[in-house]
Amino acid sequence: MRTSVISEPQELSDPAFFSRLENVELRAQSIVEGFLHGLHRSPYVGYSVEFASHHEYVQGDDPRHINWKLYARQHRLYVKEFDGDTNLNLYILFDISSSMACASLGRSKLDYAAALAGSLAHLAIRQHDAAGIILFAGQVLASLPPRAKSHHLQEILGVIASATPQAQTDTSRAIHQAAAMCRKRGLVAVISDCFDDLPRLLDGLDHLLFLNHEVVLFQVLDPWERDLPLEGNIRFRDLETGETLTTVSEGVREGYRAAIQDWLAELNAACLSRGIDRVELTTNDPLDRALLDYFMRRSRH
Repeated sequence: MRTSVISEPQELSDPAFFSRLENVELRAQSIVEGFLHGLHRSPYVGYSVEFASHHEYVQGDDPRHINWKLYARQHRLYVKEFDGDTNLNLYILFDISSSMACASLGRSKLDYAAALAGSLAHLAIRQHDAAGIILFAGQVLASLPPRAKSHHLQEILGVIASATPQAQTDTSRAIHQAAAMCRKRGLVAVISDCFDDLPRLLDGLDHLLFLNHEVVLFQVLDPWERDLPLEGNIRFRDLETGETLTTVSEGVREGYRAAIQDWLAELNAACLSRGIDRVELTTNDPLDRALLDYFMRRSRH
């Protein structure tokens, strides 16, 4: 199944669309540069740096990986390959359901998740891995299969930039659909707030594990959702159903925080028992630091 959220050709000439695309691209580049700078200063050197073999240079290969000593002996250009260069298909599953529109600090979870998705694609393709993108809400809404070519990054960023909040969540149904599209074994990065029935969410993740994918769950939350810091009368509005509830924050904060912590603990325990890495992020977390912390943890496995 392959659809697109860009339904009309004239939308491709929309200046607003290209503005969003530019913002996603610049944000992704900034995050990746910050991550790589932090990586360079850290003791972690295990991310796609182990030399494996050579292949003859072809147009599009990174000149920085040319083995000039080998060229001096054989007068032919060869490029160094690394273990991470040829072994990974990255599938990015990006939740664009209406709950991702929450933006208590002025930046929505959707925008934050878009920057994260763009950064992961940027990193993968920079490492010569193949990256693809799947947008989902109640079902799969748009997709691009993994490819490793540099121009494919622009296509991925275009799909990400076009994302707008869509309908209600049905994470289980959508992930089952996405799993059928992740044909080659790889790394699946699920980016979502996980606001769905927990057993159904886990059922979808189990499908990915059954297919022998490695699964990473990037759970993106708004600080307001996690901590309920507001004072006085507040009105809750369900971004997916439109239902509202008015109450006094001081009267519900303690119970709300306890319920959120129980939910997060249950989700975390379920992920741990399945070997799924769960990375909890809020929209005020610097993404380059979050990526560095995650890959540092990953290197210790």
